[in-house]
Amino acid sequence: MSEVSEYAPAFAPFFGFAGCAAAIILSSAGSAIGTAKSGIGIAGAGIFKPEIIMRSLIPVVMSGILAVYGLVVSVLIAGDMSPTQTYTLFNGFMHLGCGFSVGLSALAAGYAIGIVGDEGVRDFLNQPRLFVGMVLILIFSEVLGLYGLIVALILNTKGSG
Repeated sequence: MSEVSEYAPAFAPFFGFAGCAAAIILSSAGSAIGTAKSGIGIAGAGIFKPEIIMRSLIPVVMSGILAVYGLVVSVLIAGDMSPTQTYTLFNGFMHLGCGFSVGLSALAAGYAIGIVGDEGVRDFLNQPRLFVGMVLILIFSEVLGLYGLIVALILNTKGSG
């Protein structure tokens, strides 16, 4: 049984579980927003040129990766929690920060990918030379979520140490 003290109250794991939930919920929401917004552009462009649909799926794939970032952090947070070990408020707030770091950055990245994917695919329909520029902007949007993942991993190692 874990020991309850001033630094490890009984409610401390709540913050860790909240971080775990925030990571997966917010990153999945970002992934869903990116998929939905860019999917609208793909469907609209596919009506006029069905042959560009496969090349236009890049924003959807990049949006899906955002949910994986949240899943990784959620699994790491859940792995650090145990009912038999002492769980301090420091660990709880550290895990909450991890969850919000990856979750909110993935949410922002998903929104950016959705907007770029929607407009980029529609413009790619009219001018095929814009494809490389669209992919570059999508990469810059995706890296926002990657920054949140890196910060969450750094925070998680500080909380475990």
